[in-house]
This record gives sequence, C-alpha cells and structure tokens, in this order.
Amino acid sequence: SMSPLKGQFDITKQKQLSQTLVKAIGFNEENGRIDVSVHPFTSSMSSSDVRITSRFREDEWYQGLAGTIHEGGHAIYEQNLVSSSGALSINSPFTMGTHESQSLFWERHIGLHKSFWKWATPIVQNTFDDYNYTPEEVYAAVNSVSKSLIRVEADELTYPLHVILRYNIEKDVIAGKLPVEDISKRWNEEMQDLLNIDVPSDDLGCLQDVHWSALAFGYFPTYLIGAIAAAQLFHYCEKDIPDIEEKIEAGRFIEIKEWLTLKVHRHGRRYQSLDELLQDQLGEPLNPKYFIDYLTKKYTDLYKL
Repeated sequence: SMSPLKGQFDITKQKQLSQTLVKAIGFNEENGRIDVSVHPFTSSMSSSDVRITSRFREDEWYQGLAGTIHEGGHAIYEQNLVSSSGALSINSPFTMGTHESQSLFWERHIGLHKSFWKWATPIVQNTFDDYNYTPEEVYAAVNSVSKSLIRVEADELTYPLHVILRYNIEKDVIAGKLPVEDISKRWNEEMQDLLNIDVPSDDLGCLQDVHWSALAFGYFPTYLIGAIAAAQLFHYCEKDIPDIEEKIEAGRFIEIKEWLTLKVHRHGRRYQSLDELLQDQLGEPLNPKYFIDYLTKKYTDLYKL
C-alpha cells in the first residue's frame, strides 16, 4: 500500500526531514547548503562549497526526500574529493556514470534498505503529526512498483525502461533517423510499448527533463550505468563491512561513507575509465550481475514471488 506516503504534509517539515536525513548520511552543511527548486540538482563550486536542491509536494512526502538523498549522494562525492589549492583536474569528479553511482548508492542501497527505515521511521513519526505507520509499512511503500509517467518518480524496477526509451530516441535523432518534430509522437508510442502508459501532454512526456534543452545528449545512459555500478559497489561494501545492516539500522553511516571515499571519491580522475577504477578497487570491471541479482532478490522477497 502507498498509504504511508500520502496525505497532507507541511513543506517546511518535509525540508527539515530531508535536511536531518541527508546530514546523517554524510552531507556536510558547513561546506554547502540545501534549497528548494523545480528540479532537483547538485551544484559544486569546489569541495568546500557544494549545494543541493530538491522539490516537495504537500500530498506526498517521499519523493522530496528521495530527491534530497539522491542529490546528497552527488554532493558527498564532491565534498570528499581531494582538495587542491591549485584546482588540479585530477581532483575533480570522474565520469557521470561514476557520479550517478554515488547518488544511486545512497538513494537506493541505503535509502530503500529495510534497515534504513527501521532507523528513519521514528524520525518521520516525530516530524509529521499523527503519523503512525510501522517501519515495515513504510519500507513496503517506498519500494512499491508502479508505472510512472515521470522518470524521476519511477521505482527502481521500471526506471531502466525510462532510460532505454530516452536513449533510443536521442540515438536516432543524432543519427538523422528521427526528425525533432517527431520526438513527441515516438516518445508516446514507446511509453505505450514499454510501460503501457498513455501520455496526456508533452510536459508529462518528452519535455519533462532538462537534459535535451541543455544539450546534454547521451547523458541518460549514465543513470543506468550508475545503477549497475552502485549495486556492484554495495555488494563489495557489504563484504568489507559485514555488520552493515546493523550500522544502517543504528543510523551510523560514517564507515560506509569512508569506504566510498577510499574506493571512489579520493581517486578523482586518476583512472582512464570506470571499468579501470572498478577493476583496481574491487577486482573486476563493471558487471551487471550484481544489479540484476539485487533487483531479483529484493522484489522476489517483497512481492513473495
């Protein structure tokens, strides 16, 4: 049931909840700030000035929080790069797939974890009046699978389909196979084919993202590359921190953040590719097996398949 997420929730209290949880996972507000915008994003001037935004709705509280944790993952990466007074390029973020692996690691593997909601549900209960749902009910709600028009609101199981749709379209536009004026028609057809959803208007369809208007073509696949890398990183993080579930349940995230800094953050652009980084730090290049295993096990258990 999605009931634990729906109702009337004060925006100011939602922002307070987001600040509390994103600071708990490791965002340093002394070297950044958290604000509200139409579309969540992270902006970094340097590792000592990293700013994140999210958006909130009064009728549902989780999407705003998920956006904040996602952007918090980006910001934690930026804040934990090696600081250099000469602004050396090697001490800047690596590929966008690497960047998305950090945001999705925190949003999904921590923020959607059963242990996380054992810790966080009491904080939600203390934030909103008359909120009496159990950690188990909240965990089931935030991991509920349903078709969505909007990519950033899609669950992690159907999310890859949103990326595949966009990649197919932009690939054909760049190849000259799809005229720009036909993007809307193609989008609506693929939403029907992939997700069985009718798109009522372009603002809920091909105009919903900022990427193409900002000429960020080829960006969308980095979300899927990031999801694959995040699952792989979490697999090895669990190996190195055997009591990770207990740490998450206790709200102790420092060792997890330090592990990510050791394996990813501090290396900046030292490597030639994400594959090379993963090979050196984890012992193998990017491997989708962990992402597939993660989704299969989690949703088999959740839906008792």
